[in-house]
Amino acid sequence: MWNRLEQRELKRVSRRIPERSAGQLPAPGQPAGTDLMPQIKHIVVLMMENHSYDNYLGTLAGRGEGFPLGQDGEPEVSNTGLEGESVPAHHLSGTLQQPEAPSQSWHATYLQWDQGKLDGFVSAIQQLMPGKDATPAMGYWTERDLPFYHGLARTFPLADRWFSSCLGPTFPNRRFLISGTANGLIDDLPMNLADYPAAGTIFDMLSRHGISWVNYHPLAGGKTGFRSALRHRRRMLQRRLRFLRVLNPSSLATLGKDMQFTGDIYPFGIARYMLHARGTQQFFDDADQGTLPAFSLVDPDFKVYSEENPQDIQKGESFAAEVIKRVMHGKGWPNTLLIWLYDEHGGYYDHVPPPPAVEPDNVPGRSVLSRRTWMHALLGVLAPGYVKKAQLLDDGPKRYDRYGFRVPAVIVSPYARPEYVTSQVFDHTSLLKLIEQKWNLPPLTARDAAAISPLDALDFANPPAFAEPPELPEPALPWGSWPAGS
Repeated sequence: MWNRLEQRELKRVSRRIPERSAGQLPAPGQPAGTDLMPQIKHIVVLMMENHSYDNYLGTLAGRGEGFPLGQDGEPEVSNTGLEGESVPAHHLSGTLQQPEAPSQSWHATYLQWDQGKLDGFVSAIQQLMPGKDATPAMGYWTERDLPFYHGLARTFPLADRWFSSCLGPTFPNRRFLISGTANGLIDDLPMNLADYPAAGTIFDMLSRHGISWVNYHPLAGGKTGFRSALRHRRRMLQRRLRFLRVLNPSSLATLGKDMQFTGDIYPFGIARYMLHARGTQQFFDDADQGTLPAFSLVDPDFKVYSEENPQDIQKGESFAAEVIKRVMHGKGWPNTLLIWLYDEHGGYYDHVPPPPAVEPDNVPGRSVLSRRTWMHALLGVLAPGYVKKAQLLDDGPKRYDRYGFRVPAVIVSPYARPEYVTSQVFDHTSLLKLIEQKWNLPPLTARDAAAISPLDALDFANPPAFAEPPELPEPALPWGSWPAGS
């Protein structure tokens, strides 16, 4: 039943998608859906939240482009605050982040970038979030704080030019991951998530060609099922009604992220939920048994283990370590490719300027408060101060012609090249390109059509270098070493 319902949903999407020529396929002479990379049977993407490359791996010795160092061996970079004070890069004393700051809002990120000068990380907080401590934006953690991550980056291929897909926050960047476009989204407000991209998502493409996929994520009670699907359906209906909250400024001000899993940032039908949403424990079981689908997208608990502020980053590391170790020691390891990375920089400093990027489509950026409707006109009369403040957070160019800041990324597979660093320019659509190259699928947008996949980090010509999983350091906090929900 659910398969039939999903196919019906796909037909509705397909009616909006233009015909694509066979010349857009990676292998034009073969049918779409053909497996061109049989050595890999399982692709797993583990995307965590909100940290720049320098913030996590800037002090990784001897691998990748980390911080520029002075004669004393310490990072030699700084930013200047609004009062002229210099804030140098510095080691953060604890792993518990402060609430709300640094900021990765659209406007804050453009201020941080500052036409490539990268001098606005401190002043952006001072300008947009008065009263907040701006110094953590220049902070970083070391191997002592994140031993598993540093060991992972020292062992498997490290990508030191993996950029987020746009200069903006979580939702637009995660949309790039699954659709090759933000479809006009520039913020994380939940009332903006009822639209759908013109070419659909990579999930649509995989389902259309009978390629298995699952979005694993934490679930109440730990299990999927019809009740869980109905809860998800109710949340989607509530999301569609939330646009009414723009009439109440105090209510709008309290709106936070409303995302349980990455697929959730576009409408996710009940049939699709029943077929393709699974719990975290199911991921561990599937990894152990070697029964993972062809494509897995693994999401952390976004309130506890995603590493976004104000969370303890060591809790997130423990979750990621458990995911990666279960894959490495599971029965499917000989044919698995896992990529660990972050959606965006979280407002933390990085010293490499993001390069220009191919615009994905002709959909301009927009925010709920930038639309010219009677509702927003009324809100402007009722609460002009709040509207001005909210618009300030979304200020800046409304285009997607530049990558966001660098994020940590490591390619994990038996076929990975030992002691390898890839410095090609990647972004989240590089994962789409990888999927398209494996299953001979057409691109979704101009961005993934132009993307480069991280295949240079793999060696299929020789016996797998990591056929036996290597020993990696333990995370600072063992997985499950604290009460649930803490």
